[in-house]
Amino acid sequence: MEYRKEDLITVVIEDMGIDGAGIGKIDGFTFFVKDAVIGDMVEAKIMKVKKGYAYARLMNIITPSTERTEPKCQYHKQCGGCQIQALNYKRQLLFKTDKVKNNLQRIGGFSLELLESIMEPIIGMDTQGLTPYHYRNKAQFPVGEDKNGEIVTGFYAGRTHVIIPNTECALGVEENKKILEAVIQYMKENKITPYNEITGEGIVRHILIRKGFATGEIMTCVIINADTLPHQEKLVNALSNLEGMSNLTININKEKTNVIMGRTCRTIWGNNTITDVIGDISFSISPMSFYQVNPIQTEKLYSLALEYAGLTGEETVCDLYCGIGTISLFMAKKAKKVYGVEIVEQAIEDARKNAERNHIDNAEFYVGKAEEVLPRLYEEEGLYADVICVDPPRKGCDEECLATMVKMAPKRIVYVSCDSATLARDLKYLCANGYELKRICPVDMFPQTVHVETCVLLSRKKSGS
Repeated sequence: MEYRKEDLITVVIEDMGIDGAGIGKIDGFTFFVKDAVIGDMVEAKIMKVKKGYAYARLMNIITPSTERTEPKCQYHKQCGGCQIQALNYKRQLLFKTDKVKNNLQRIGGFSLELLESIMEPIIGMDTQGLTPYHYRNKAQFPVGEDKNGEIVTGFYAGRTHVIIPNTECALGVEENKKILEAVIQYMKENKITPYNEITGEGIVRHILIRKGFATGEIMTCVIINADTLPHQEKLVNALSNLEGMSNLTININKEKTNVIMGRTCRTIWGNNTITDVIGDISFSISPMSFYQVNPIQTEKLYSLALEYAGLTGEETVCDLYCGIGTISLFMAKKAKKVYGVEIVEQAIEDARKNAERNHIDNAEFYVGKAEEVLPRLYEEEGLYADVICVDPPRKGCDEECLATMVKMAPKRIVYVSCDSATLARDLKYLCANGYELKRICPVDMFPQTVHVETCVLLSRKKSGS
């Protein structure tokens, strides 16, 4: 049968794709149906037809899956943030495990037999049987106008820059609502315009909110398309009395770009940073800092990385893409010496301060690209590492960085990944150049979404093996 755009189909969802869309087949022809979950029988309208497959929009759930659950957020279908909120949590964890396993097979070329022998059960959020929400310690809200000219903030609809007005994201902290409403009220009262992406005019672009879960300290950063924020003292008055508020910052971004943060931050009230605690280490966090958004799961992830590193107190460790030194400082407690490398200068400043505040004197930090700093440390300064830990961005490690890791020949490599596709690619390279997989464990840092972290231990092969 030939399928056309606008055709209605009835299909049973048998699987889910890496982006969370339901997958069903009719006579061997594959349909991807957003918002459908495994086990649903649905009616869907075809939106786009390709050779051998088509994309369809969910119109009606004829028979709901036993795996389906009631989403907490009314906007979950429009918003691009929570792709699998309608799937029960136990099934979400299975979906993420399969995603990691499939990428390691398909892209990395690792056998199912090997993976099943070394892959450990995914570490989910322990919520006493409840679906995990309100776990994010950071949120960035775009600010704009609706069709009636009213100031709105919320999140972009999936794959668009249309703002869905919503001050109560189910993943964020409860304080977000009060803060957002206060900023919008301040803008209205003082006739401060939101930024317009098309014209490049207007002042307020985004509102960034961070909370230290262990300390209760809150940071609000207003990103502006100007050098100063008009009547900023009135914003200080509106926010400074809110419980937990510790820092109000202005970030200046006058570029016509999709990048949220500019390079310059200025504190207008309170401390320059907020503090949070993971394990027994406290961290100072600035608006520009990279800091994992789920502190409950972060402690589990970093404890796992530390376990995989197998430190006895005699090892030298290189921590690449180290951010504000979170993994570095965890490992410094058990290692002889730790070297952290990170491209963001502010993050390295924070890392050094974090080492000082925790009385850790065996961690040293370098600013620069991992693929440039690591070769220099190795070739010019003769640095040897017993263990290398990497926690790269989604694009994975640069090949030059991987090549230097192989030359340095550490006994163990601990790879923490937020994208199992680039992880699989990099593991393939490392395993073709003297390393073997020993342990793999997914960690669910982002419930309700398709994203999953993975921690991997590689060991250098013995000569002749």
